[in-house]
Amino acid sequence: MFIDHIRIFAKAGDGGNGVATFRREKFVPRGGPDGGDGGAGGDIVLVVDHSTDNLRAYHYDPKLIAENGASGQGSRKTGKSGKRVIGRVPPGTVVYRSQATHVQEAVEMERSDEGIDLEPIADLTEDGQEFVLCKGGEPGRGNWNFRTSTNRSPTEHTLGTPGDQAVFYLELRRIADAGLVGFPNAGKSTLLGKLSHAKPKVASYPFTTLQPVVGVVEFPGFRRCTVADIPGLIEGAHENRGLGHEFLRHITRCRVLLFVIDMGSSEGRDPVSDLEILRKEIKEYDDELSRFPWKVIANKMDLEGAAENLEAFRQRFPKVDIIPISAEQGEGMDNLRQVLDNEVGYGLKR
Repeated sequence: MFIDHIRIFAKAGDGGNGVATFRREKFVPRGGPDGGDGGAGGDIVLVVDHSTDNLRAYHYDPKLIAENGASGQGSRKTGKSGKRVIGRVPPGTVVYRSQATHVQEAVEMERSDEGIDLEPIADLTEDGQEFVLCKGGEPGRGNWNFRTSTNRSPTEHTLGTPGDQAVFYLELRRIADAGLVGFPNAGKSTLLGKLSHAKPKVASYPFTTLQPVVGVVEFPGFRRCTVADIPGLIEGAHENRGLGHEFLRHITRCRVLLFVIDMGSSEGRDPVSDLEILRKEIKEYDDELSRFPWKVIANKMDLEGAAENLEAFRQRFPKVDIIPISAEQGEGMDNLRQVLDNEVGYGLKR
């Protein structure tokens, strides 16, 4: 099961209370105050882990709750601090904070006409990167801290403060240098399999790909790039039709978009119309995406009529970079790899 967005509840530990005690020992009259401080509440920390590829773990347990700090004790003993809780997330996770502090409140806000207001607070991209999601409560102070020259027997002490708590939304945006965008059955999965060692599922029916797949393309000289196969878009994807809307978020990370067009019209569609629709859906979803560098991969050039379609396509889009290939036959792969290397290839020390 692939989970790329989820709501979770997080509660940091409360700070432990300070205490008011006095030293009581034989032969030590007026021992004075010796109440210790409480322990700090445990933090909730998100850590980026490259071995994690989605947010499935939070589907089964959508909460992170840290330990409270222990109260102080006599003899100036500080309470034990609560253990912090670490939540592991994949690279490319965006964290949003909700105004809601409880899950039920968040659900009610989602169901309301106004919806829920989310504030982006973190964009976690680097392996090992840490982000404190909820800060643990501050510890209370024992009466030992309140002694003065004029107040030798203070009874004052403070309570620990509550730890932060809120409802958060985690959204995964797969990180890839290039994104393959196209209609179902345009040949994106076959192409990714030819370019890299990725093994996406391939079949002759629409929506074979139900989740983004990222493959690594190797170039000479120890250079490489990552390419994402984004599930097929359909017209109206920006309005939550089909599968495209669910996964359009993943192409926002790409440095270049590669529109895979079925130049052989194997599904009975017009290649010119396909590109126009895809470009429109990208723009409607996020206007910034329409400004990304992009190229066209003219796939299925081995089919009858593909050459004529390509000529008409070039006349309609004379300034667009077009790379003719046949992913099924493996034709044009070297040229495509060279283009990718020039556009987004990088060495081991990127």
